[in-house]
Amino acid sequence: MTRVRMTGGERREQLLTVSRSLFAEKGFEATSIEEIAHRAGVSKPVVYEHFGGKEGVYAVVVDREMRRLMNQIATALEGGSHPRELLEQAAGALLDYIEGSTDGFRILVRDSPVASSSGTFSSLLNDIASQVEHVLAVHFAQRGYDRELAALYAQALVGMVALTGQWWLEVRKPEKDEVAAHLVNLAWKGLSAMEHRPRLRSRS
Repeated sequence: MTRVRMTGGERREQLLTVSRSLFAEKGFEATSIEEIAHRAGVSKPVVYEHFGGKEGVYAVVVDREMRRLMNQIATALEGGSHPRELLEQAAGALLDYIEGSTDGFRILVRDSPVASSSGTFSSLLNDIASQVEHVLAVHFAQRGYDRELAALYAQALVGMVALTGQWWLEVRKPEKDEVAAHLVNLAWKGLSAMEHRPRLRSRS
């Protein structure tokens, strides 16, 4: 059987696909260049030629996943006029990503050993929180709350959804839309009944 020769671009994409699967399955440290090359059916020098090493291919895989997730969240925050709708769409976007790009999410939530151009998962969450902050600041101002606190609440909301997403990645119960509904229920009930000057009862 004659093997079809790939173009440089096709080979690069094949190596990225193979590497993405291995990184999700085994993690960065446990994945080797030898294994990537073997699974792709090429020699090790081919991998080095395209990416310079394991760190190079990992950085590209991580950057792609971060951009994909950021784009989904950004799109979700563009639609809808009511803040509850925006919460629903943002939570749904993250769960959609986890469901549709499970390997990608597994890679993102691992500790990144390589500083990629987009940063780590933590910095990605900060980027998402920054977008949520802008949305919250508008609604805080309209309702007489301190706009400066929008950053704090954005971090809390994004952290809650992200950690729940990591848990749901493994259990997959209840159904995705039900998870989103419960997240929004907790977040929205809290936001809609916020005190202007909350105090800790235990410190009173």
